[in-house]
Amino acid sequence: MSELEFIYVGDPMCSWCWGFAPVLDELQRTFAIPIRLIAGGLRPGDAAQALGGRMRSYLAHHWEQVEARTGQQFDRTVLEREGWVYDTETADTAVVTMRELNPKETLRFFVAVQHAFYVDGIDVTDPDAYLDLLGGFDVDPDRFMAALTSSEMRERTWTDFEEAHQLGVSGFPTLLLDEGDRTVAAAPGYVAADRLIPAIRDWLNTQHAPIAAGLICDLDGDVC
Repeated sequence: MSELEFIYVGDPMCSWCWGFAPVLDELQRTFAIPIRLIAGGLRPGDAAQALGGRMRSYLAHHWEQVEARTGQQFDRTVLEREGWVYDTETADTAVVTMRELNPKETLRFFVAVQHAFYVDGIDVTDPDAYLDLLGGFDVDPDRFMAALTSSEMRERTWTDFEEAHQLGVSGFPTLLLDEGDRTVAAAPGYVAADRLIPAIRDWLNTQHAPIAAGLICDLDGDVC
């Protein structure tokens, strides 16, 4: 068995991570390599920012860039909120909570939180919002909601932030390939699928030739 692993460092409230969502989906369809998600911590705790005029303009500009480049949809009603604080800690903790309770659902839940925030305009900084987001996920809602606001899960989330820092991650999204004896950057930032997928395929064929055939899904459409 291959010991290769993708490490995806992202934040559900990061706009470029939302832009990267279709690329992540393509990555899972193309390669038989597990993906481990680390919550990056875009603006948690003391780094949170109130939605004032400057912050509102900053977000609007970035969302326009992401939408134009990736085609991902954005609901901008969040930018009309008064007194709202852009604090990503709860969203990050929700993802870590899902990872703890049902690891197989982590990536799908990560995207669900992104969709809730960027498309549905749901305030994912509010812990109460997550009860409605759990439909369709194989997890006990009461257990999830209790864990979400626990000190233990907050601590685990901040451990993720520290791990991202130790990996040298300075921006999101970041995709790394852990090869066992080293970790290489596959996408230090947003990279479109039509560039990223061929580059990773070439890397595997070059650096891991003996096992590459088992890591790359059939190009005729077979799913990993």
